[in-house]
Amino acid sequence: MVMFLFLVVALAVVVAAVTLAVVGGGENGPLPEAAPERLPDSLPPDRPVSRADVDRLRFPLVARGYRMADVDDALGRLGAELAERDARIADLESALAGARAAAAHASLEKPAPRQEDEQR
Repeated sequence: MVMFLFLVVALAVVVAAVTLAVVGGGENGPLPEAAPERLPDSLPPDRPVSRADVDRLRFPLVARGYRMADVDDALGRLGAELAERDARIADLESALAGARAAAAHASLEKPAPRQEDEQR
């Protein structure tokens, strides 16, 4: 019975010491706040994202996988750039189709050379 009481008291002392150390009762004060590990924005802000940028993209690991905010930011950026590129491609394809139609229309309206001009 004495041994059991000794173990309970020892356990209470250890728990109290750890609690005081974490909460700030020690001589050095509380534990310093750890800065959260954030993804340095590895996607370039001054130019469009390239395939190599996406291949180099790595997310910091946290307790349950990846930090959701970092992944959401990267996916949002990639989605916006893809939408911008799709719009640009559609504009260029539209301009190309218009130029081809204008060239075809101009070649149909061009008068055929006269036979007299060809014989000279």
